Order: sequence, then C-alpha cells, then structure tokens
Amino acid sequence: MSEFSARVESISISGIREVFEAAGEDAINLGLGQPDFPAPDHARQAAVDAIEAGEADAYTSNKGIQPLREAIAAKHARDQGVDVDAGDVIATAGGSEALHLALEAHVDPGEEVIFPDPGFVSYDALTKVAGGTPKPVTLRDDLTLDPAAVEEAITDDTAVFVVNSPGNPTGAVSPEEDIREFARIADEHDVVCVSDEVYEPFVFEGDHHSPMTYADTDSVVTVNGCSKTYSMTGWRLGWVTASTRRIERMLRVHQYVQACASAPAQYAAEAALTGPQDVVDEMRETFETRRNLLLDRFADMGIEVPTPKGAFYAMPKVPEGFVDACIDRGVVVVPGDAFGPGGAGHARISYANDTETLREALDVMERVVTDLRDE
Repeated sequence: MSEFSARVESISISGIREVFEAAGEDAINLGLGQPDFPAPDHARQAAVDAIEAGEADAYTSNKGIQPLREAIAAKHARDQGVDVDAGDVIATAGGSEALHLALEAHVDPGEEVIFPDPGFVSYDALTKVAGGTPKPVTLRDDLTLDPAAVEEAITDDTAVFVVNSPGNPTGAVSPEEDIREFARIADEHDVVCVSDEVYEPFVFEGDHHSPMTYADTDSVVTVNGCSKTYSMTGWRLGWVTASTRRIERMLRVHQYVQACASAPAQYAAEAALTGPQDVVDEMRETFETRRNLLLDRFADMGIEVPTPKGAFYAMPKVPEGFVDACIDRGVVVVPGDAFGPGGAGHARISYANDTETLREALDVMERVVTDLRDE
C-alpha cells in the first residue's frame, strides 16, 4: 500500500481555515487577512488590455516580464534606497510562493529555520516541507522579534531566520535599530535572513525599514507582493529579490513548480506599481482609523492589546473561551495558538473589514467578555 511523505505528514490544514469552516455563512469574518478594498482600476485595466491584445496567452520568462521586474527594482530603489537589478527579481504566485522558493533554495534536511512565535503559519509549514527543523522564537511583550533572541538561537545547523515587519499575526513593526541588527546578524553568522515585507506600506507610527538596506553581504532575501499593498490577493502576484547567485538557485525551484506567474496578473502588477499610489495611502489611513477604534473599544472592555503599529491585525489577550464564544455568536476570530504556542491566550483579529461591520463585531465581543467574566 502506498504511503505519504514524512514531509507532508508533518503538516496539517491551517488552523485559520478550520475556524472558517466552523463559522456560519452569515458570520462576520475578522479572521481573513484580505483588504476590503477593490484592486486599483488601472491595474485591472492593464490586465484586460493585455488579454485583449493577446499579450497574456503565452508563457512569460520564468522570472516574469521585463517591465514588471523593472518596476519592482524601481520600487526597491525608491523605498529602500537599494539598487536592485531587474535580473535579480522573480515574479511569483503571491508572496506564498516566494517564501517557498526562499526556503527550498537555502534549507537542507535537518537544518534549522528560526521564525517568530507567534508568526505567520507558513513559516513552520514551509520549513517542514523543505525538510528543515522549525525553531520558533518567542516574541517580546510588545510582540516584536528581539534580535538578541534570534542571535542566541543560532547554531551551526541554522540556515535561515525570518523577519516579518509589519507582522502577521501581530501587527508589530520592528524599529530601525532592530532591523539593522538583523542585517548584522545575518552578515556575521553567514545565515540567510528572509525578510517578509508584504505589509510594508501599512505602518502607522514611524517608518518601515528593510534588512536589505543595511546588509553588507548578500545575506538578505526579500519577499513582497501586491496582495496586501494593492488589495490584489486573488491575482496571486508576489516577488522575491536577492543576489544573483541566490536568485539563480530559487529560479531552479520556480521553473519546475510554477514556470511563471500568471501573465495577466503580471501586467496588472506592473500597472499597480507604476501607477497612482493614492489607493495605498487611503488604505493605510483607513486601517489606522479602524485600529484606533478597536484599541479604544478593547480599552473600554478592560482587555489588554499590544498596540499594533502596522498591517491590519491585533492580538488582544483574551479570557478563556473567548474565541469559541465569538464564533458561536457569529464573529470569526482566530485563536492565537494557531500561529504558534506563543500565541496562546491571545486572539488574532483582522480589521480589514468595513468600519460599521467592525463596530458590530466589537459589540458582540464586548458582550462575550462581560458574559465570560460573569461566569
């Protein structure tokens, strides 16, 4: 009888999806990491134009169309002050594939991957798929990743450590001094830093900083995409950039698992990156307003919430039974331990939902907290 690989047996369906399945069809979904904005009109039109012109019917280059890769390189020059060669960019099927490529290209069986706990669910799963050994590192009280903790966790078996700022599920933003330290650690220990920057533009206090700005070697691999920045989750268009030698190894994986990213999506992404950016500013301002609403309401409930400085998530410390009670009353939130043991006692709440719906959900949560305290 045929069996399954140990790698696939070591992972399971995401706990986030399990929560969705448990919720009713009319539930308010605060568990989904998807902006509630439309994709930019000019991005949509670029895809339509490419399709109608017959430009999106065939495979593109494995790395993606040249104009898109040039737009990505220009974005990094503008936002990180780093010169990126368009040849050192691979357009991928979302940031998820970019993460997969980064780990597959750099992790041998048994080698360690350090990542935040709580952290994005893919870090643990993709490490196991690559045959690596997950090594989660507990976050500080403010839910930021401590460079000292990362450096202490590094051993001779460490291949990669992951930095995610702004963070999912925490909304935490690493300060510049920490980002500089992550670059130093990668350089000095000859360990790859995979920097997951898909929430880059959504920083409410201070600025976004990338390890690629500060690294003195080619130790940093940067993952980004259009899904969150331009509300294009369904288009599945991300990218990875790194040194030429690292891109060449990641391309070896990409060409066999994907061949190339969706051609229409590539044209849409190019237009999104090069066109007006006012939609991004609008989204950031809206998310900050919703964050403040959420923080005020939880303060009124007496619930402690480490202040999220970016992305569109919060992780309040919640009483036992909170998540199940919310789901029972039609509000989907995700248990913090779905993102690792360090998330126990928290819930992840996405405020990528319209403000009135968020208010309605917060009313439900307030009643849940009151009822739990009265038990």
